Amino acid sequence: MDTNVPGKARVANGLPKVAILLCTYNGQDYLAEQLDSFHSQSHTNWEVWASDDGSKDSTRAILDTYQQKWPLGRLSIDSGPASGAVANFLTLTCNASIDADYYAYSDQDDVWEADKLERAVQWLESIPHNIPALYCSRTRLVDVANNEIGFSPLFAKPPGFANAIVQNIASGNTMVFNNALRALLREAGKDISVAVHDWWAYIVVTGCGGEVFYDRYPSLRYRQHEGNLIGMNSTWHARLERIRMLWAGVFKGRNDSNIASLRTLQHRLTPKSSETLDCFARARNMSLVPRLTHLKRSGIYRQTLCDNLALIIAAFFGKI
Repeated sequence: MDTNVPGKARVANGLPKVAILLCTYNGQDYLAEQLDSFHSQSHTNWEVWASDDGSKDSTRAILDTYQQKWPLGRLSIDSGPASGAVANFLTLTCNASIDADYYAYSDQDDVWEADKLERAVQWLESIPHNIPALYCSRTRLVDVANNEIGFSPLFAKPPGFANAIVQNIASGNTMVFNNALRALLREAGKDISVAVHDWWAYIVVTGCGGEVFYDRYPSLRYRQHEGNLIGMNSTWHARLERIRMLWAGVFKGRNDSNIASLRTLQHRLTPKSSETLDCFARARNMSLVPRLTHLKRSGIYRQTLCDNLALIIAAFFGKI
C-alpha cells in the first residue's frame, strides 16, 4: 500500500484537487440546491463524482443537466451498486478511476457553506501526505425549506480510537480526507461489512495512527426531512429510538460488524489501538464483573455524560 501520495492530482493553479463523492437516490427535491452550493465554493479546484443508486425520479436528469451546463470533467455520473447508501459510498471510495488530492463525501440534500472545502483543505494541507487525515465538522440544522432550526451536538472530548470504537462523531456529509486514509479504506475494500461508511472512516483513521480535526464551525446546512436515513439525533424522540435499538441488539450487531471489519486492517493498527480493540472485543463476551472491568480497562468513552451512562447500561445488560 502506497500512502505517500504527494498531491499528484494538482493542476497548474496550484490548488489541491478535491473529488466530491456524491451518492444519490431519488433526490430530485433538493439535489439542484446542493449542486449549486458546490459551484459556489471558494475553493475552486473540485470535481464531482456522482453515483446514482437507481433513482426512479428526476435525479438522473438533474445530474445530466448539470453535466451539460458545467465544463467538461466537472461532473462524472455512474450507476451505483443498488445495495444501499453504505455500499454506494464505499464503491465510490474504492473507485480507482477517481484521482485527487482530497476526497469529500456528500449527501444529495444538504447545502454546503461557501468555505467548506477551503477550511477543510487548509487544515489537510498542514498534515504530511503519508499520515491518514480526516476533516469533519459540526453542522447547521435546517428544515425542508432551508430555514435554520438549530445545530448538531458540539463535541468537547478529543477524537480518538477509544471513542470511535463505540461512537461516531464524524458526520459523513462534512468529511474531507486525504489519500493516505483513502488507501486504507481501499485496502479494506468496498465489500467490507460495516454499519455506516462515515463511522468506518472515523474508526480507521484513528485506529491507524491518523489525524482527525473536528471543526466546531458548521461547514454545511444539514437538511432534516422524512427521507433522511439518519437525520438529527439529539431530539428526545431520537434518544428514545436509540434506546430501543440498543435494547433490540442493533448497537451490538454494529459492533460485531465493525470489529470483524477491523480485523482486515489489524496489521495497520497502532499497538495502542490493537490493544484497545482486543480488550474491547474480549470484554464483550465475558460475564458481568469481568466485562465491566475489561471495558473500563479498554479506555472506551463517548462524548457526553448521558452517552457514557448509556454505554455503562448497555455493558451491564450485555448489549454492547
